[in-house]
Amino acid sequence: MSNPHTPSPEAAIVQRQLDAYNARDMQAWLATYAADAKQYAYPGVLLASGHAEIRARMVDRFKEPNLHARLLGRTVLMTATGATVIDHETITRTFEAGPGTVDILAIYEVADGLIRSGLFIPGEARLD
Repeated sequence: MSNPHTPSPEAAIVQRQLDAYNARDMQAWLATYAADAKQYAYPGVLLASGHAEIRARMVDRFKEPNLHARLLGRTVLMTATGATVIDHETITRTFEAGPGTVDILAIYEVADGLIRSGLFIPGEARLD
């Protein structure tokens, strides 16, 4: 029987992604994604496909001095092909209108030790 306090490998790769995001470490962050991974905005709008597009999408965000994601909760659902990991986070960042926060649901499909896709559902941004 597995220990409920020991994260699954699928949760661990998503946690490494979150830690690298907070460290603004692009190389470590991209290393958690499959080379052909895709990122989507809800309900399925493709934002980026593959490391080059994902990097280009995030390079400016990683320059934001206040960038930080705080994990509020995580659910891991094992599937026939890997796992779906759902994070509820509060993101602090600099929006076009100024600094603030936004709650987000991030739904990651994880297989073979890497994030294959991410679907992001943002709440309303709150300016400081």
